Amino acid sequence: MSGRFEGQVALIAGGTGGLGHAVSLGFLKESARVVVTSRRQEEIDALKTAAGANASQLEGFIVDVTDEAAVRQLVEKVLAQHGRLDILVNTVGGYTGGTKLWELETKVFDLMLALNLRSGYALSRAAVRAMLKKDRGAIVNVAAKAAFDHASGAAAYAATKSAAVAMLDSLAADLKGTGVRANTILPSIIDTPLNRKAMPTADFSKWPKPEDIARVILFLCSDDAKVVQGAAVPVYGDS
Repeated sequence: MSGRFEGQVALIAGGTGGLGHAVSLGFLKESARVVVTSRRQEEIDALKTAAGANASQLEGFIVDVTDEAAVRQLVEKVLAQHGRLDILVNTVGGYTGGTKLWELETKVFDLMLALNLRSGYALSRAAVRAMLKKDRGAIVNVAAKAAFDHASGAAAYAATKSAAVAMLDSLAADLKGTGVRANTILPSIIDTPLNRKAMPTADFSKWPKPEDIARVILFLCSDDAKVVQGAAVPVYGDS
């Protein structure tokens, strides 16, 4: 087992989802203490099973990360238990598409704002304050290729992912010289069971795998990437 993150605490929001699951297991394999958020206890239980011998290093909490007060309480709990928070990875997000802007229901737009933008806002605000006290930390927010590739029928999704990139870029500028870094990754369609089910005729071989994206995220959170600040890293696979 590599010890690249030994002694460090990583908070993985959405850490039981299609991408988050791979990210959580990646950090566990490299000796981090991992705290995940989920909306379902059964997903936390499944992740603990998948973690095998590393399960003792994993904690899971049912938290709505679009709720700023709930996120603040979670970070306070992590700090009370472990005395530190070194890494934040936000894999929470949602997708809606196929609807022209003038036909889009406002409640759907608001949902995209909550999942794709507010989650990163609430998490970053809480985590940064803890990291600044230690003069070190790494934040990675998962946006999407759609932040720059604005397809028809995806106005809400593209707008909120674009805003998420801008927010992290500005946060990175705020953090210069503090020892805390913030970066974004931009996946295309990720090869998950949910996406395969939604697009059964697609060529799955061209989609980036969760494990491959997780390796990029772990790199960005490591000391090997200490000079990377404010980047938006494409992870498109062959798509």
